[in-house]
Amino acid sequence: MSCGMVCTNMGVKAGKRIGVKGEIPAGAKSFVLNLGKDPSSLVLHFNPRFDAHGDARTIVCNSKDKGEWGAEQRESAFPFQEGSHVEIFITHDPNNLTITLPNNHQFKFPNRLALQTIDYLNIEGDFTMKSLQLE
Repeated sequence: MSCGMVCTNMGVKAGKRIGVKGEIPAGAKSFVLNLGKDPSSLVLHFNPRFDAHGDARTIVCNSKDKGEWGAEQRESAFPFQEGSHVEIFITHDPNNLTITLPNNHQFKFPNRLALQTIDYLNIEGDFTMKSLQLE
């Protein structure tokens, strides 16, 4: 994956929503959205895999605490299409992150770090960000 965009000092408090809109190119293999305190403390590593790391059409989520990865969680619903525009919305609270995907598919991922504020966002891979919303 190529080095992508990084945002720091975001200050998104619990209960607020982060929205990312972008394009997935034809021939995409995977992309990553990382959210957290910094690169070594990620409350959410969101990794849709079209065909990468032995997974096909699977979303892999994880967290990283002080540089140590947690247990992966796989989501079987895969509402992404190569060559399409997408919107992804993430809301967090002290217990969970709620991820809303295209076609209003929604799932939760535990807030394993009990993070109250998201300060860091990193986007990598086969995804071109067009806009970022902080609500």
